[in-house]
Amino acid sequence: MTHNLGAFFDEGGYVMADKLVSELHITKTELAGAIGLSRAALTRRDRLGSVATQQRLRQVTEILTRIEPWAGSLGAAWAWYRSYPIPPLGNLTAEELVVAGRAGEVHDYLAHIAEGGYA
Repeated sequence: MTHNLGAFFDEGGYVMADKLVSELHITKTELAGAIGLSRAALTRRDRLGSVATQQRLRQVTEILTRIEPWAGSLGAAWAWYRSYPIPPLGNLTAEELVVAGRAGEVHDYLAHIAEGGYA
């Protein structure tokens, strides 16, 4: 089953971290680390709704749902996010780039590939 981006958002437009960790079969601590946030950002209600937390959650959700059809599953997309070095981006992984605040570069890279460009 391929997830559409909307599957991870509530009616208010917030990314549902609980749904994301459930679908990925990981903990909130693991997700927080993989997107460059503290565990509290995903466990405290006031922090979960913050612009910074939601922005990072949105970024990773967009990357994963973009990769999922190519990877074959959400779990495989997560593995790609965490471990695949992206040559034109200094051989950094998507995770390293997102944590460094460079999610836009990952997005641009994926758009380039989707349009038929070379990796």
